[in-house]
Amino acid sequence: MAAMLDHVVAQVVALQVRLLACRERLAADTDSEALHDLRTSVRRLRSLLRPLRGMPGVEQLEGACESLGSLTTPLRDREVLAAELIRRGFDEPGQRRLAGRAANFASVARSAQLTRVLAIVDAFPLFLRAADREGLMQNLDKRVDKRLVKQWHKLHDALRDPAHDRHRLRLLIKRARYGDEAYPQLDHAGKKLQKLLKRAQGDLGDWHDRLQWLLQARDHADLAPCKVDWEQELHEAERTSDATLDALLKALGRSKAHR
Repeated sequence: MAAMLDHVVAQVVALQVRLLACRERLAADTDSEALHDLRTSVRRLRSLLRPLRGMPGVEQLEGACESLGSLTTPLRDREVLAAELIRRGFDEPGQRRLAGRAANFASVARSAQLTRVLAIVDAFPLFLRAADREGLMQNLDKRVDKRLVKQWHKLHDALRDPAHDRHRLRLLIKRARYGDEAYPQLDHAGKKLQKLLKRAQGDLGDWHDRLQWLLQARDHADLAPCKVDWEQELHEAERTSDATLDALLKALGRSKAHR
């Protein structure tokens, strides 16, 4: 149990360092990946927290992370769409969506949402250590393991549903993948299963992007030239993701991840 608590504290401190670095990169607009790296760090933090629900400070930190995600999602979506347009040779509409990036980045860096996440993260190891002294962290490794197994069960059940919802599957795959990465010592997924999770997440991400872009194309005339290609790519992504999801279901059936 002490080893599990030490692991959680070490992960929180490492993510705190990454978040602080992302804040400085955003403030100075040093590179185009700063916002993406911030969001990835927050997602990894949430994956670490999910099995700890009920522990002191977890609810507050999860709420702060969710608020920061809500703030940054539209900015990241605009970045991804801009990159897609520029890749296709539509520089003007792409650059138009990147206009004001430095100001947007700076706004995130000084936002109340990021400030709150960092403040709670800074105190979080102290919360955990205090809870341990009060006997609230007993059997932590078993508690984490049980909750991760529950996530694997949800994913397995969703994959077996013939009418599965791709949006929900994408979320469940992310949770399983990042939960496994957050707690590798529990050894739920081997390398093959991790690769399948990553591939499925990527395939569903491609599908999700095209779906969102086509929805936006209804209201933005400058996206019209891309509609035919996006519709074709959407159908291709559906076929590709279906094949990957079938492979993932079979691999999960043979795996010890959810047992």
